Amino acid sequence: MAGDAKKLQPIIVKKVKKGGHAAHGGAWKIAYADFVTAMMAFFLLMWLLGSTTEGDKKGIADYFGSPLKVAMAGGAGSGDASHVVKGGGEDLTRSGGQVKRGDVDAPKKTINLAALKAEQKRAETARLQEIKNTIEQKIDASEKLRGLSSQIRLDMTRDGLRIQIVDDQNRPMFDSGSAVVKPYMRDLLREIGAILTEVPNLLTLEGHTDATPFSGGERGYSNWELSADRANASRRELMTGGLSENRVLRVQGLAYSQPFDREGPTSPANRRISIIVMNREAEDRVFRTAVEPPAAEEDSASSPAAH
Repeated sequence: MAGDAKKLQPIIVKKVKKGGHAAHGGAWKIAYADFVTAMMAFFLLMWLLGSTTEGDKKGIADYFGSPLKVAMAGGAGSGDASHVVKGGGEDLTRSGGQVKRGDVDAPKKTINLAALKAEQKRAETARLQEIKNTIEQKIDASEKLRGLSSQIRLDMTRDGLRIQIVDDQNRPMFDSGSAVVKPYMRDLLREIGAILTEVPNLLTLEGHTDATPFSGGERGYSNWELSADRANASRRELMTGGLSENRVLRVQGLAYSQPFDREGPTSPANRRISIIVMNREAEDRVFRTAVEPPAAEEDSASSPAAH
């Protein structure tokens, strides 16, 4: 009996149930990812600021101050200091006529601004001289243009390379009182336009006439209108030669105000077209005049009386 009771004894199994963690979402993962992204963007910004030259920073600031200049002149910015000719604005760290520049790996060195500006000017003058030589070689190599060489004047001025095409008694550029370019002058202007496509400098076109007045006087169509129309007609021929239209900064008619032959105001040489390949100093001067407000006029009460 004892053996049977032992067999009938129930077996008790105890199961321990462990308590689970409270339910939660994954919001912390999104917050952490945003934090890591923000830190990466911050360090990237610090790296860019550290590797950007002061000239580039100045160029960015100048763009928002005068965007017209950068838009017309092109380039990374008006203060771009990484190019020999373009840019090179004043450095914000300069002291006493010198600037300190360097990168992260190289020690900073002092650069004399006057010497740097002089070197830039020499490089630009050399480039304009190459353009002058190229034009002369193109004219000598062409039988069609070689006969016009006596009417072409090339010289260096304070504004840059000046290409003048003067009139001739037997071979005028235009008919008297007309702004229609003669066929043989079209070839010359188009050839010059093709050459000037290879340089980035902006251009000024000037029309000149002699001092012979129109029959209607200065109140009607005069030498002023004629010189401007002739300069504009020459601009169109340069465009036909391949020159981009945004390369022309100014087109102006000067009538007989700046004669080529001062001793003979009615000389055919005074009737001419001037194409000026502007240097950077001349470009800056034009932009500065266009952007800067005019100087305030002095009060008449404070000005000295005329005697």
